[in-house]
Amino acid sequence: MHTPEGYRYSGAMTAPHGYTSNKDNYAKRMRRIEGQVRGIAKMIDEDKYCIDVLTQISAVNSALQSVALSLLDEHLGHCVSQAVSEGGDEAEAKLAEASAAIARLVRS
Repeated sequence: MHTPEGYRYSGAMTAPHGYTSNKDNYAKRMRRIEGQVRGIAKMIDEDKYCIDVLTQISAVNSALQSVALSLLDEHLGHCVSQAVSEGGDEAEAKLAEASAAIARLVRS
């Protein structure tokens, strides 16, 4: 996965990300998903019924999609809207970046 150069950590925080205020909630949700994935691996190790494994995989996919959509919503409401209000090349870049992220989510 490619992160645009301007988004890599440079040692200084210029502005918080749109999700910063919900960071603990996102971390909690990701730990829960991580536990679900470990549970799926255990189900496979224990030769559980295929449909049961697939059901759990579907639940993990849904949980990840939910997190992704929430992050996208926060990105649009914070980062993109801020860039658009400032205008210029940065606004166009943020809109293009958001569009590409949406396309990746739709394809997955």
